[in-house]
Amino acid sequence: MPYGAFCVLTEYNNLEAFLHVSEVAPRWIKNIHEFISEGQRYVMKVHRVDREKSQVDVSIKRVSEEEKKLKLEMVQNEKRGTKLLELALEAAKAQPEMPAVRKEIEAHFDDVYTCFKEASLKGEDALKKLDISKAIKAKIVELAQKSIKKPVVEVDTVISLVCYNPNGIDTIKEALDIGEDVAIHYLGAPRYKLSLTAPDYKTAEKKLDAVLEKISDFAHKNNCDFKSERET
Repeated sequence: MPYGAFCVLTEYNNLEAFLHVSEVAPRWIKNIHEFISEGQRYVMKVHRVDREKSQVDVSIKRVSEEEKKLKLEMVQNEKRGTKLLELALEAAKAQPEMPAVRKEIEAHFDDVYTCFKEASLKGEDALKKLDISKAIKAKIVELAQKSIKKPVVEVDTVISLVCYNPNGIDTIKEALDIGEDVAIHYLGAPRYKLSLTAPDYKTAEKKLDAVLEKISDFAHKNNCDFKSERET
């Protein structure tokens, strides 16, 4: 209608809500049909609820791009999680119906997709608390590890390493020989950039701290000065 639109909130049992024309866009609107159309789906924010009148007011303009992106990602993950669970139950030839298994998963995880993400990283250990059959757990893990790419994060730091031995260059090379999973970039003497990857930031930070400690111990034993940006 010229003054707004009546909407259905699909996530809330199709509860009716009203979108006033002033809440469609951040500027004045002459024709609401230029911005919204009947039958389309939008990410909206509930900004007022009148319980006595059972009236809900929603807004499009109050949704930031980041909130919109996050919500759409959540919706997509929900669909993907549902599909993966359907495939797992079918492969396990399980007797429990989908709603019962979903309810059990959602009692321990934020949503079904999060359950599959955890299973892809930790295997069946992630599913210990779930009261479902071993066959279903096995298929959840199998599908999760096939379908969900493990996240990879990268952390880095810059170090300074000076060795005073006659064979200082060889000593530095030995100090920086710390494994294939750590990349070393020469920035110009005496500075080097260390980079490594891991499934999550916590693990990556822990690995990097261990690497720095190893270099520091070696430097101390071999007449070298060592500093890292993390110590400043």
